[in-house]
Amino acid sequence: MKKVSVILTTYNAEDFLERTLKSILGQDECGSVFELELIVVDDYSNDRTPQILKQYGIPFHRPPQKAGGPNPGRNMGLRMATGDYICIVDHDDEWLPHKIITQLPLLQKAPIVSCGYTILDNTSGKTLQRINPSPSSQNFIFYDANVTFLQKLTKAHQGQQAYLAGIIYDASLRHIEFEEHFNLSDYDWFLRLFHQRPSIEVCESLYHRHVKGGNLSLNRRYVIQDFYYSLYTLESYASAYPHEVRLARKRIHGTRARYHYLMGEMEQARFYFRRAGWHWKHVLYYLTTFAGSEWVKRRFNVFG
Repeated sequence: MKKVSVILTTYNAEDFLERTLKSILGQDECGSVFELELIVVDDYSNDRTPQILKQYGIPFHRPPQKAGGPNPGRNMGLRMATGDYICIVDHDDEWLPHKIITQLPLLQKAPIVSCGYTILDNTSGKTLQRINPSPSSQNFIFYDANVTFLQKLTKAHQGQQAYLAGIIYDASLRHIEFEEHFNLSDYDWFLRLFHQRPSIEVCESLYHRHVKGGNLSLNRRYVIQDFYYSLYTLESYASAYPHEVRLARKRIHGTRARYHYLMGEMEQARFYFRRAGWHWKHVLYYLTTFAGSEWVKRRFNVFG
């Protein structure tokens, strides 16, 4: 029987931890088709998170000192994992019951399998599906080696749906760890995971990604640190993929520009738009930093 190691990092997760735990422990065919190993690393929560884990009889580990982000905990979990396959989950993700059993057979065809997902905005109540249509009755898409790597490298919006909580991958890749300088970024991890490797995407939503107005992508510290670490990461690929890296740099500057635009920081927005290349959208955003930005923000998804 194959074993799936699930690495769950937690911090002050009392409001949604039980939902996450039930979705992991309640996977279809667990114990009959596959074995599940749950590794929890808590970053010194000061709410009821430890009590909830104890209530479920789940032992948990802690990094040597408070990390301030999930990456050290993820790396601890990777070093402890003994499964044939690995999944990494955040404390507010929610798997559908048939997630693992749907993805598991496809790992015979590729070392990385992702899936579609559903975004549930708990602030606005809106639901958004992120699912690519299947090109055949097989209900999955096979991506040749480096296809998804190049998509990730260039920050393309099209291509494989490959958000962290939807990925299951072969344990032979567990040596690929997350950065621990900022403890937040995963851009370089995705690049190293997909580089020169094929992958598969299940064309179905297999988990719910819960977000709210204050989620990490709008956190100023995260935006700034991810901006600089992403640019730093590109340096190691610049000689092999010069065109793609130039494009990625422009898109990274564009993302930061739109963040400042959304925050109403128009001088900073203009600074980064000028470095993002004069795409027609950037020109329109740039012009409306002087007048009309509130109208744009009410009608369009500027950031995210």
